Amino acid sequence: MTTAPKKTAPRKATAAPKKTANKATGAVKRAPAKPAAKAPPKPAPVEVKVKHKLVRDSFTIPKTEYVVLESLKVRAADLKRPTKKSELIRAGIAVLKKMSDKEFLAAVNGVQSLKTGRPKLAELKKV
Repeated sequence: MTTAPKKTAPRKATAAPKKTANKATGAVKRAPAKPAAKAPPKPAPVEVKVKHKLVRDSFTIPKTEYVVLESLKVRAADLKRPTKKSELIRAGIAVLKKMSDKEFLAAVNGVQSLKTGRPKLAELKKV
């Protein structure tokens, strides 16, 4: 048994850069090369938001001041800016921070000092 020789497909010619000859001078010109790939533009610096560490705390305030806090929440909602109690307290702190020492002392002196700790049940019924 003899095996027949394998037939091979004809090879395709690879595309070479085109050359043109100047018949007068005999110089060979090559096709212009592709421009070098441009480096990608540097990305703009990204602003990193700093996450502030949050602190949870509880405090006691008189019922009359708590009612004012609730009315301020309603006022903010009427102005199309729903607000949480903590946001109102933080806004008040920001305003106090901007005050001069004289104004700050006047505001602090205008607030009644309270006993620390949770109010007893009997004290809550009095108010």
